[in-house]
Amino acid sequence: MWLYPATVLAHRGGGTLAPENTLAGLREGMARGFRAIEYDVMLARDGVPVVMHDPWLGRTVAGSGNVFDYDARELAAMDAGGWFGRQYKSEPVPLFVEFAQFCKANGVWMNIEIKPAPGYDLETGAVVARIVSSMFADEIAAGQKDRVPLLSSFSHEALESARELAPQVPRACLMSELPPDWERRAREVDAVAVHANHRNLTREQAAQVKAAGLALFCYTVNDPARARELLGWGVDAFCTDRIDQIGPNFAIG
Repeated sequence: MWLYPATVLAHRGGGTLAPENTLAGLREGMARGFRAIEYDVMLARDGVPVVMHDPWLGRTVAGSGNVFDYDARELAAMDAGGWFGRQYKSEPVPLFVEFAQFCKANGVWMNIEIKPAPGYDLETGAVVARIVSSMFADEIAAGQKDRVPLLSSFSHEALESARELAPQVPRACLMSELPPDWERRAREVDAVAVHANHRNLTREQAAQVKAAGLALFCYTVNDPARARELLGWGVDAFCTDRIDQIGPNFAIG
């Protein structure tokens, strides 16, 4: 059910070792041997997607206000690394297209979380799906499903929009806690996977997801013992911040 080339994904690029959602973070993950990454995408004011988690500035990107108060090129000129360490000062906010192209060129598989700013669910889902569909048109045409990124989101509307625009790009439902109607929600967007917060997941729920024929992914697993437990439950893959303790071949080693 999990068609993809990795069991362990580097969360937001470099986990706890580099500023999140930056090329510096991605390079850190790659230096640790990771060739699979989870990261977040949202729209700037001009409709151009950027790689960021928060819909506002101030935590990882110096500044004030909301992401959608700025055009993408303005965001790209902001400092997304100084908060983490002086050596990362002036590390820019990546544009999604450039970030995804870098991943593709370096053989890094992507789980792209569609992270809409409030009120921008439909637009964000459509834009991200359109770009991925175009960028991976050859792989899609050749049936190389393991090379095509997986789009995930907490936003049902964003996933519906992505499905409508690019049904050939796979989708996954993000759920902090699995509600009673989790399977219905997954089926409504033709999801191939459920992505769950491991802290709220039970062994019984894991078995139910797998019995439904869906892949099961967990976020964000930072304890090796917990990672082994989840894999024992049948969890297919997970992302981690602790790329210094849980390596890309963890499930094999």
